[in-house]
Parts: sequence; C-alpha cells; structure tokens
Amino acid sequence: MVLDDPSTAILIAIVVRIIAVTAVLLGISLVAIVGVAQLRAVARRGIGRQIRRALPYFVFLGIVLGSMATLRSVGSELSWRVGYELSSLIYEIEGGTVVLAVQSLPIPRAGLLFPVVYVFGYVYLLSFPFLAYLLSTDLRPFRTLSLAYAFNYVVGVILYIAFIAYGPRNYYNLGAVEVLYNVWPESQLLTSMVNTNTNVFPSLHSSVSTTIAIMAVKTRDRYPLWTPIAVVLAALVCLSTMYLAIHWATDVVAGIALAFLSVWFAERYYDQYVDLMERSRDRTLEVAGRIRNRIADYRAE
Repeated sequence: MVLDDPSTAILIAIVVRIIAVTAVLLGISLVAIVGVAQLRAVARRGIGRQIRRALPYFVFLGIVLGSMATLRSVGSELSWRVGYELSSLIYEIEGGTVVLAVQSLPIPRAGLLFPVVYVFGYVYLLSFPFLAYLLSTDLRPFRTLSLAYAFNYVVGVILYIAFIAYGPRNYYNLGAVEVLYNVWPESQLLTSMVNTNTNVFPSLHSSVSTTIAIMAVKTRDRYPLWTPIAVVLAALVCLSTMYLAIHWATDVVAGIALAFLSVWFAERYYDQYVDLMERSRDRTLEVAGRIRNRIADYRAE
C-alpha cells in the first residue's frame, strides 16, 4: 500500500470515519445500555483483570480470523478450481423478485439509510456486544459469542470456496440499482479489501448480525435495552444486503441458518472450548515463566 496514492488516502479517511462514528456510538451505548453503575463497578474491580480473563479468547479469535483472511485471499482462485457455480441456480429460483421488492419498499430515505446500516451499523453491531459482555462479571456470553463468531467465519469462508456465486448487482439485466456505489462510490475501496464478487453465498453480514441478535435475546435479562436494538439493527442489516443488491434472498436465508447453527455449536461445545482456552493459557504462562527464569539465571551467572 503506497501512502501517497490518492486511493490509499481515501481508504484511510473512510476507515478513520468508521472508527470515529463507532467510537461515539459505543460510548453512548456503554452509558445507556451497560449503565453507569456497572461501569463504576468494573472500574473498581479493575478492567485489567477482565481483559486478562478474556485474553485467550481474543487470541483465539484473532488466530481464526487471521487464518481465514489468509485463506479468503487465495480462496477465489481455489474456488474456480473446485467450486460449484451457484449463481445460475439462485437466479432461476428467485430472479429479481425479492431484491427488487426490497428496493421498492416505501422506507423514507432508504437510499441513505441502508448504506449507513450496511457499513456503520454493522461495525457497531459487531463491536458493542463484545465490549458489553466483556464488562459483565459472567464471561459466558462473551466466550459463547467469540466461538459462535469464529464458527460463522470458518464455515462462511469454506462455503465461499465451495460455491461460486455472483450477487444481484452483477446481473445487469435484473434492473436492480447498485445503491451503495452510487451513493458512496469510494466505499468500493473498502469492500474490495475484504470481499470479492463471488463471495456471496452465504451472507456473512446476515449470519453475524443474526448471531448477535440471537445472543441478545438469550441475554436479555442482562442488557434489556440492547435486545430490541440488536434485533432491529440485525434485521436492517439483512435487508440492506438485498436493498444494496449485494446478496440474494437465498444468501440471506443461508446466513440466518448459519447464525442459528453457530449459536447451537457454541453452546453445545462451550465447556470443551473453555477448557481448551484455559489449558492453553496455563500452558503459555508456564512456558513464559520458564523462559523468564532461564533469562534470570543467565543474567545471574
């Protein structure tokens, strides 16, 4: 990436804007949803303790996402060799019926609403529950969500390789409007970094958003205000993928199904997951301790 390249400067500006907007939304949400009392309680206990407890899960998630990002970067070429072309079948099943119907919904300022939801709303929806669950005394929801999210991403990338599928915006005879790039042309720089035209089935935007909504419903006693926000925002994200002609309804349905499967998987194997993470943490600390002792002995000689 060349820093003096105009496209790089535009991309950096977009990322900074997304981070700034998300930070503001997170700050407001922490006060309104988590609550000042709980924030003060966490401050008294020490946020460092919570971070240390959650660190193995952050590391695990980072390894999974990094590995899948690497696989995704070479996945398109691999997909053309081993993948099944699914676009034609999806087109035969639904044509432009659902996408055009969504684009015709009488929603005020829909052309502005859905691009904002697809980019800014999705990043906020993805970020807030991790932060909120991290600040809870019980880390079970945080751990469950981390495993469910990892499962989403692994299965999603595997399916991207297994199936070659173009979104509605690539079917020019469909009559669907490519809203996102018309309203916000520079967003192509951002989406091209994380996606390709054939990464359509399933919709990971839909699967991850629905996963978060499911978890919000399951933990509604913990953060009651978050539940309706998460459910509505997840529904809007799913609609936005079709309104922007990025995904077919088939992709969205598959994404929602993947979300339910991911939450089931995370809850089903929660104990094994926690045991693995805790043992890995203890083993890492043990090895680090040995290295530290050897360094101390060497310096003492």
